[in-house]
Amino acid sequence: MVGSVNTTTMLHWVFLIIFASKNKLTMAKLVYIDACVRENDSRTRRIAEPIIKALGEKYEISTFRLPEMNLEPLSPAAYAERAVKIVPEWAAEAARTIAEADRIVIAAPFWDMSFPSVLKVFFEQTSLFGITFDSDDKACYGLCKCKKVLYITTRGMDIPTGDPREQGTPYIKALSTLWNLGELETIAATNMDYSTPEEIEAKVSGCIAEGLEIARDF
Repeated sequence: MVGSVNTTTMLHWVFLIIFASKNKLTMAKLVYIDACVRENDSRTRRIAEPIIKALGEKYEISTFRLPEMNLEPLSPAAYAERAVKIVPEWAAEAARTIAEADRIVIAAPFWDMSFPSVLKVFFEQTSLFGITFDSDDKACYGLCKCKKVLYITTRGMDIPTGDPREQGTPYIKALSTLWNLGELETIAATNMDYSTPEEIEAKVSGCIAEGLEIARDF
């Protein structure tokens, strides 16, 4: 009897392991791009983290924490190498990961009317011909399979999404047309530098709630 119970238990665990492995292999893929330069002091990251945790229940997540990556803009030498299809392996791998993603989440604060330069450098390094986009004899077209992008940000000034002074969302929309990234949705907490601590907490909580609601159908 003891042997029978142990065998049954073992078979049960084997089934669970096989099921979990199969489920992981079939999970959709999400890329999380974290451009929060202030890292753990970032209000943008505070909003993003609970949303990413919720999305982790249905997506296999690949995370790029840009402030930790020591990214550099393209130099004349790097551009010359790119012209003959020589690119850093990390950039090619990141570009492939982006191209294969079903969803993308970007967390980046509002800096100097758009977002931190490290995010632009990351896009610049991963905008690779033959991976994230291609072209024919008429125009460029995207190679990415992503259907939805979520952009999470906080703005110190009272500048709503869509205001001409806010250039983060328009840039990501433009990049989406090149890479074929699909629908873009922005979550933004505004006027953060001119709000009381209580107001800031309320705005952070409100954005988290908004993001968790979006995550249900994202």
